[in-house]
Amino acid sequence: MELGRIIAGPDCTEDDCPQIAIAPDGMVDVQGYHQTQIPTPDGEMIVRIPANLILEAARALGGK
Repeated sequence: MELGRIIAGPDCTEDDCPQIAIAPDGMVDVQGYHQTQIPTPDGEMIVRIPANLILEAARALGGK
């Protein structure tokens, strides 16, 4: 499986920086820093990204 088209954040050459992408099926992929101190259900993960990436992604998706 590949990361979709990047709509916010840099095109990371090492795949290790926060970014938001649109997957081919229209779902949103978020890449960020794994938060291990916060418990989650099996199969889930919490990632932390800068708030400005959310605004950048909203603009790219046609938000205001």
